[in-house]
Amino acid sequence: QVELVESGGGLVQAGGSLRLTCAASTPTRSMYAMGWCRKGPGKDREFVGGISWSGGNTHYADSVKGRFTISRDNAKNMIYLQMDSLKPEDTAVYYCAAGASYISTSIYLEPNEYDYWGQGTQVTVSS
Repeated sequence: QVELVESGGGLVQAGGSLRLTCAASTPTRSMYAMGWCRKGPGKDREFVGGISWSGGNTHYADSVKGRFTISRDNAKNMIYLQMDSLKPEDTAVYYCAAGASYISTSIYLEPNEYDYWGQGTQVTVSS
């Protein structure tokens, strides 16, 4: 069983920064690709960024490329999303997600590829 708990959301002005944190509880000797997705008001859940088990591969949605950075610390079972130059359109509930991985370099790019989800954390960017 995998448990994911996000934290770090809040209210920030446009141009500001936030760092989201995901604490993951995963079975030992199992590999999980991790990702962040978001669901804005009136929108479907969308992929934001993903990172492989090894941490060596990352991928971002075009809308956040160059502004957001995903990272992980497997020793601490933590995943991070550093969000800079935030825009009002980044306002959403952000979810941490995990997907079982059989090779250490896999990344999942679609929300429906992930197996486990956290409860979400609200990010609101004011103009």
